[in-house]
Amino acid sequence: MITIILPVYNASKTILATLVSVKNQDISDINVELIIINDGSTDDSEKLITQFIYENKHMDITYIFKENSGVSSSRNLGISKAKYDWVAFIDSDDVWADNKLAEQILIINNSAFNIDFIGCARNDEILSLYGNKINKLHKACYKELLIKMFPQTSTAMVKKSVLDRVGGYDETMTHSEDGDLWIRICFEYDFYYMSESLVVTGGNKHNFGESGLSANLLAMEKGVQYTLLKLYNSKKISIFFYVFLRVFCYLKYVRRLLISSYIRRVNSKPKGDL
Repeated sequence: MITIILPVYNASKTILATLVSVKNQDISDINVELIIINDGSTDDSEKLITQFIYENKHMDITYIFKENSGVSSSRNLGISKAKYDWVAFIDSDDVWADNKLAEQILIINNSAFNIDFIGCARNDEILSLYGNKINKLHKACYKELLIKMFPQTSTAMVKKSVLDRVGGYDETMTHSEDGDLWIRICFEYDFYYMSESLVVTGGNKHNFGESGLSANLLAMEKGVQYTLLKLYNSKKISIFFYVFLRVFCYLKYVRRLLISSYIRRVNSKPKGDL
């Protein structure tokens, strides 16, 4: 029923914890496959992955090593190979709670309404939209995502048919590619968010300002602005909303620069100086 897609690039320090969290999912009565796409890693990632596969032959695992071409390409390859109706994404430095998939499947199966996409909270965060805390299952609209992008990639489950129809990830994008895909899905399909925190991402690092691709704030901002331009050019948003969003997102970028600078200064101080 579920295909799990795990892109990997030089993740030898974190990949085993990620794989173990997938292995420990409490879903023994559900068909699950794991597709691991090694995007040309040059560290010990492949050695660790192949050893894990050897030690867990009971798991349905497909391992693909390819030339480095980016996370969007890796995820699209995984989507193309998926054999089940639902696709769950997980990144190689993130960890799922044991009940992550089970809780999402429970909601999907027991809901009186259609669900095409479901994400959840991570790192015990509480999502707030327009000043209101989201503490129950929430159906999102595209305007909410344009104002505040959510959820994080490793929390998401999506119908494979939906991914196929919207065209998957934009492989020209190296940053903010998830937001681009989420918005395209939310425009046309039933997009839900659950408030339970079922994922730990990147060792609890901040959304921005620390290690990982998210530290490249300028590239992220360019990705956001590119997504907005695509929406305007496709006539999905008006010129007025487009201009508002450009200014709004730029101001958020400046705010993040300031916060990132503060975090780096604090982290660089000797502990005795704090």
